Amino acid sequence: MLERLFKLSEHGTSVRTELIAGVTTFLTMSYIIFVNPDILSTTGMDRNAIFVATCLAAALGSIVMGLVANWPIGMAPGMGLNAFFAFTVVATLGFSWQQALGAVFISGAIFVLLTVTGVRSWLIAGIPRSLRSAIAAGIGLFLAIIALKSAGIVVANKATLIGLGDLKQTGPLLAIFGFFVIAVLDAMRVRGSILIGILAVTVLSWILGVSQFHGIVSAPPSMMPTFLQLDIVGALHGGLIHIILVFVLVEVFDATGTLIGVAKRAKLLEEGKPNRLSRALLADSAAIVAGSLMGTSSTTAYVESASGVQAGGRTGLTALTIAVLFLASLFFSPLAGSVPAYATAPALLYVAGLMMRELTEIEWDDLTEAAPAALTALAMPFTYSIANGLAFGFISYVVLKVCTGRWKTLHLATQIVAALFIVRFAFFAG
Repeated sequence: MLERLFKLSEHGTSVRTELIAGVTTFLTMSYIIFVNPDILSTTGMDRNAIFVATCLAAALGSIVMGLVANWPIGMAPGMGLNAFFAFTVVATLGFSWQQALGAVFISGAIFVLLTVTGVRSWLIAGIPRSLRSAIAAGIGLFLAIIALKSAGIVVANKATLIGLGDLKQTGPLLAIFGFFVIAVLDAMRVRGSILIGILAVTVLSWILGVSQFHGIVSAPPSMMPTFLQLDIVGALHGGLIHIILVFVLVEVFDATGTLIGVAKRAKLLEEGKPNRLSRALLADSAAIVAGSLMGTSSTTAYVESASGVQAGGRTGLTALTIAVLFLASLFFSPLAGSVPAYATAPALLYVAGLMMRELTEIEWDDLTEAAPAALTALAMPFTYSIANGLAFGFISYVVLKVCTGRWKTLHLATQIVAALFIVRFAFFAG
């Protein structure tokens, strides 16, 4: 049955190899079941319900990816967009989390439409590579300042806006310890290094008595506090239109880039041969809609899937294995509730550092490429908004190209996005 369903022989793999690959990928991305509830619960959402929604969204997304596209890629709520959801849309702009979920749903529906019509491919082709790289790096910087703040390493300062916290306190010390645990283990190629780092700090915090142990295993908690609680009508509020645009743009770049990158590494996109990219694109866009209904931020393909590919994963059986493990994680809600913020902060900070590698893809010798890219990356943490970073980047890119006589090199997609952000600043300020 597995041979017929996943064509294992055709892809030069076996059931054992696929299972090992699935476990490998799960270990590298399972930190999301601790980090996502920690981030989204700051909006007032029920932490236990978010935990369940995270596991179910990851499982459902991975199942669809495995069965529809037959690709070895794991899905889960994405890092960066969950922070944007919580700290920008809700905390800064003041919208309710129900409205934010509505915005995610609408962006997912648009994402499906863009994928089915082929506009998604046109949009990707039209956005400059330098801006795409800067967006990833900027989201990394955004995650970094969130991580440093939640760990108490960076604090508010009246004179300089931000300053160094008290590193003698237990929280910052545990966060620093966790970061080094993750970095050292990852450098030694230990699978699940991020998860091990989170658990190490959590256990140490229990021993020191600075956080409470709520147990390890129990029946899954209720998802009803977030299930179908999205406010779609409220999300159509004028001030949320540009938020939906940001969700769509980041989802397009992040998911598409990840899918293509991992698929190439698995040799699933060889020239001249048929591939299932269109099915994979549809699978990840449909997962966003499903996740919003369950009560979590945008679900996306995980770049950590490359670890499973490295272990030999080549088919959807790898993704199906990941899904089963996320479903099994539903029974560990007490453990997830016992993880303190300074245990997930090192994971955020480490992921942020990995995302900064995208800066090497920017054409630094061309100022019309470098300046907008730098503005994109810098504006995200310093204005505490991914939306502002995207706006600064696209608008400055178009302005510099036009003013230097290179307007003919501008793709229509870039011009449209820049124009939409100008309209946002003109009519939907704040």
